[in-house]
Amino acid sequence: MREQYLPLNMVSSGKKVKLVSVRGGQGIRRRLNDMGLNIGMEFKIIQAHIFGPCIIAVDSTRLVLGRGMAQKILVEEK
Repeated sequence: MREQYLPLNMVSSGKKVKLVSVRGGQGIRRRLNDMGLNIGMEFKIIQAHIFGPCIIAVDSTRLVLGRGMAQKILVEEK
């Protein structure tokens, strides 16, 4: 059975997820890498909205991602 990947902003708040893919070019990939987000890492969704920013917790750090960026980040729920 194939895993179902969701855009980050479609995952419910409070869920743990694993970053599996980024839909976009080098610019967004570099930006995410600079923020410490890499393929394969796990983090928790603090707040996610379809029409607003997403707040995620990576270890003890919280990051706010805009809606456009969150839509390009594909994750799988853990």
